[in-house]
Amino acid sequence: MKLSEGRFKRVFETVALEYPEIDSSHILIDNCAHQLVIRPEQFDVIVTTNMNGDILSDLTSGLVGGLGIAPSANIGHDAAFFEAVYGSAPDIAGRDMANPMALILSGVMMLRHLGEFEAAQKIEDALIYTLESGKGLPVDVAKSRVPVLGTRAFTDTVIENLGKVPEHRFERHYEPMEVPKQATTVTVLKPETRAVLGADIFIEFDGLPEVLGDLLEEASAGSAFGLKMISNRGTQVNPPTGASPDCVDHWRCRFMLRRPADYIDSAALGLLLNSIDGNGLRWMHIEKLNEFDGEEAFSKAQGEN
Repeated sequence: MKLSEGRFKRVFETVALEYPEIDSSHILIDNCAHQLVIRPEQFDVIVTTNMNGDILSDLTSGLVGGLGIAPSANIGHDAAFFEAVYGSAPDIAGRDMANPMALILSGVMMLRHLGEFEAAQKIEDALIYTLESGKGLPVDVAKSRVPVLGTRAFTDTVIENLGKVPEHRFERHYEPMEVPKQATTVTVLKPETRAVLGADIFIEFDGLPEVLGDLLEEASAGSAFGLKMISNRGTQVNPPTGASPDCVDHWRCRFMLRRPADYIDSAALGLLLNSIDGNGLRWMHIEKLNEFDGEEAFSKAQGEN
């Protein structure tokens, strides 16, 4: 998503300047998924958008044994919650099959978030000791190698092992996470100049684009607006560009002011809408086309000049 994720990239680069001791780099999401499979050790922390992160979190949990092992944390300014990545797993509810490791490790993350580092380490040690013992694993990771333990039996075994130190103990340094304070003021970006170039009017219509174009040209004749183009599913279809998308009955109709101004005269826009109604067309909503400091602040359809 070049516009939204482009901004995400720029913000990342700005914040990265505040942490010169941390090496940072960019990677496209498809290559990231590929690299995680062939060489996951190159990654430490991945900062990404919500949708991409949701996909990659499932991929990375598979690298360590599955969703049943993966904990998660959602930390905000005023609240935090911790949960197993797999959620509530309703398909196996009440069957003593759920892997408790993800939830146990989520609890470990919560304790560290609260500053209870000793308790967190004790639970993590007990869990790793249990895995080292080879006495059994939850069904989703046991396969045929070791005995299968149900949710209760595995959890009871971890509890029994509290206070024991595993051979392969993870010695790591932990500190409470400091969440940046939430802003108490509204951030305002004031452009030096601004103008309204026109408006997109979204219309429901079940005919051909050229027919809709003729009706809109007629409706806008003599008004403050001129029809520039019509798009459907992101592609300009009138005037035609040679593209032939499969159209639906939802059309973006772009009207430009014949004379740009710093605002849209609501009376002039109302006259245009009334004329569109008068031609038997049903409009749904309107979006203003703004320009800030000489830069257009709206997207263009594929094929639009």
